[in-house]
Amino acid sequence: MLNNIKEDLKLFNEIVDNFLEDEKTTPISKSIKIKDLYNKIDLSLSDEPSIQTEFKQTLKKLVLSTPKSSSKMFFNQLFGGRHSKAVLGDLLAVMLNNSMATYKISGPQAAVEKEILSKVCELIKYPKSAGGTFPTGGSMSNFMSLIIARDQKSKDIINKGFKQKFVAYSSEESHYSVAKNASFSGLGKNNVRYIKCNSFGQLDTISLENQIREDITNDCIPFYINATAGTTVLCAFDNIDEISRICKKYSIWLHVDGAFGGSVIFTDKYKDLVKGVEKSDSFCFNAHKTLGVPLSTSILVVRESKMISDSFKNNASYLYQTHDIDYNLGYNSFECGRRNNALKFWTMWKSIGTKGICNIINHEFDLADYARSYTIINKDYTLYSFEKSLSICFNYKNYDPIDLCTKLYEKNKIMVGFGYFRKQCFIRLVTINGENSKSEILEFFKTLEVFCQQYDQDLKKISN
Repeated sequence: MLNNIKEDLKLFNEIVDNFLEDEKTTPISKSIKIKDLYNKIDLSLSDEPSIQTEFKQTLKKLVLSTPKSSSKMFFNQLFGGRHSKAVLGDLLAVMLNNSMATYKISGPQAAVEKEILSKVCELIKYPKSAGGTFPTGGSMSNFMSLIIARDQKSKDIINKGFKQKFVAYSSEESHYSVAKNASFSGLGKNNVRYIKCNSFGQLDTISLENQIREDITNDCIPFYINATAGTTVLCAFDNIDEISRICKKYSIWLHVDGAFGGSVIFTDKYKDLVKGVEKSDSFCFNAHKTLGVPLSTSILVVRESKMISDSFKNNASYLYQTHDIDYNLGYNSFECGRRNNALKFWTMWKSIGTKGICNIINHEFDLADYARSYTIINKDYTLYSFEKSLSICFNYKNYDPIDLCTKLYEKNKIMVGFGYFRKQCFIRLVTINGENSKSEILEFFKTLEVFCQQYDQDLKKISN
């Protein structure tokens, strides 16, 4: 089979046209059981090349069988939708295929990344000495912030390892990457203190300070607090202002994990949810979670840019042969051969402006208000979440949320997940697709209600 980029781009356009049309009529792809997967799609690899017609048919079938995570009935993860200008940028990044390690191989793309980071720092009122990078996701952003905090607490650790018992703090509702990162960094999972939350899912600051005092009494060294701007389940926002006061008092690094909700920095209407973020030492958010930018688009910024290179800079004569550290972005990155994840966000931001991004966020919060209101006025629903949140957590009648979400998926109706808070299980609807309208939110509820009526005898029930 010929290696012909122009011909393959024609095939790409043909498959994408089919996919977008299919997405309109079949927003939820037919689920395939794992045991049937290899019988339904020929995924085998062999010594001989595939015949062109078979290759084309198989590729189309594979694409159309994949979950449509940008459709208007996909509410399963903390990302959704697709902004066309961001998709354009991502496709161009694939064609350019630059690595972002040095200016020599990235050219003006390095300035694209730096411009975004500069504007983000400006939005959260970081000093001009701030900087950042584009990690591969929220988990990596949190990991890098932990490493930087560790190294700033003790300059010897980077070469000699831990000599004393360092401890980190996070809420019991924080992202699961906190535990993984403690393991990867050498801190150890047992040295993370998970602080209880209040009834709104926010970290309890009184409990936090009490735990810090206890650890200091026991000769531990508190060095890092992970505050969350939008917890995974309830989309709760920790009180950054109060946590920053505690951090300053005890000389502890404050990282704000805004992977889910951090994009509120673009809107004056909801920016108060991260009040005090300018007092943090590091901050991250994922543009792919609420802005319709393709995966993965994660931004990490640090109050002092030099602190990133202090932890991640490593000389390599075969790589860094031209230009200085300001534009050789590999000095500030965990990875070397890092793809260009900035261009897709830049093309979107450039085309619609900060005001356009603000409108997307405001619209998603409006959708959340609409969904929340629907569950409040309808006596068949029980609401478990709160205002100023992109998560609407509820149960419908006495149907088991786990069973209901599973069967909605298996019957190709809706992709939506479930969550827990204080042992209470519920359905979690997230309004993070900026292309959705109130009609799609209403369709979600009506589809769920009709489904429950149709399959009532097959659905599990829970006791009230």
